[in-house]
Amino acid sequence: MVYLDHAATTPMRPEAIGALTSALAVVGNPSSIHSAGQRAKRLLEESRERIAATLGADAIEVVFTGNGTEAVNLAIKGLWWSRQASAPVGRPRSRILVPAGEHHATLDTIEWLATHEGAVIDEVPLDDLGRLRLDLLEAELARDAASVALVTMLWANNEVGTIQPVEEVARLAARAGVPLHVDAIAAYGQLPIDFRGLRRATDAPRGAGLVALSVSAHKIGGPAGIGALVLDRSAIVEPLIHGGGQQRRLRSGTQDVAAAAGFAAAATSVHDRLDADARRMAALRDRLTAGALAAVPEARLSGDPDPAGRLPGNVHLSFPGCEGDSLLFLLDAAGVAVSTGSACQAGVPEPSHVLMAMGRTESDARGALRITLGHDSTEADVDAFLAALPAAYAQAAKAGLAGRLTSFGR
Repeated sequence: MVYLDHAATTPMRPEAIGALTSALAVVGNPSSIHSAGQRAKRLLEESRERIAATLGADAIEVVFTGNGTEAVNLAIKGLWWSRQASAPVGRPRSRILVPAGEHHATLDTIEWLATHEGAVIDEVPLDDLGRLRLDLLEAELARDAASVALVTMLWANNEVGTIQPVEEVARLAARAGVPLHVDAIAAYGQLPIDFRGLRRATDAPRGAGLVALSVSAHKIGGPAGIGALVLDRSAIVEPLIHGGGQQRRLRSGTQDVAAAAGFAAAATSVHDRLDADARRMAALRDRLTAGALAAVPEARLSGDPDPAGRLPGNVHLSFPGCEGDSLLFLLDAAGVAVSTGSACQAGVPEPSHVLMAMGRTESDARGALRITLGHDSTEADVDAFLAALPAAYAQAAKAGLAGRLTSFGR
């Protein structure tokens, strides 16, 4: 199998496997004060320090979570609740500013807050490349910044790969005195991230500007089942999970030392060769893009066509007249694994909400494929995809709508 779905998850790096398996033999609860517990705590905290170093953060700012989705939930719900508690009497902070086309970890979280907590969702449109409209965000903040609970956004779109203007948004949020959460799960491991540097560059006051950033281990070659929320010391966040008060009382519960060790090993490995791996992936991406568009001239690239404006490992193509799921199944049968979008929405018979937010037609949104490269992708993987694509496209185009009806059993 040729694996080209690294945005869903990427194979564990050998360093991460070694660190994880070695740490599984460590006995002791890191909250215990005896020597066994303190050995476990030392490994846990060293892992936290290593991860923090790759994110431009201090170790105390890294809160381990069960996955990236939990980190997003803790950031958004936690900031929302704390902002309501501190709002002036008679002046609720009910608005959440969010770009269209966000990941469902964010969309479902803010929808829950709207349904159960009275949040007002103000969606900021995207341009046709999938990039947040900065002018419209600035207008929303200027309209009544005091009523805004928080801004939340992706660092880079997980479907089409477009890189967002994070520094500019962080500066606007800092100026307005509003906290910003950034979901960096798709960007981590492909783009440099400097949490502390961004706060300095945007003159962020306490509790405002970039205060929270979410990442996940399995997207960078670490183990599944562990993520992290980077949370500035000045941020006030209500916890989702209560109990023993671990991790600054923000996320109670016994921490997974082995998973943290595997996460740290992957993070260090990625960070040490980030530039070289990004250049290598970008070269493969550009070759795959050119080859696919030459093989299927009807196909259309989604996201920013400027290589500098998209993730180095992302290719997102729409095939008019085809169902993305049909293409996916046909390529899978040929031994090539790709996706139609976020793995969190796999199998859901809906057009891509990201493409729809970019103004694309429903046909484009249904006929989309996301091909994503990773640390172990090769020229041979690109060759295999390009060899399998023409026949898969011809068969999917012939099936057309009938392919969708069959795929979804209607």
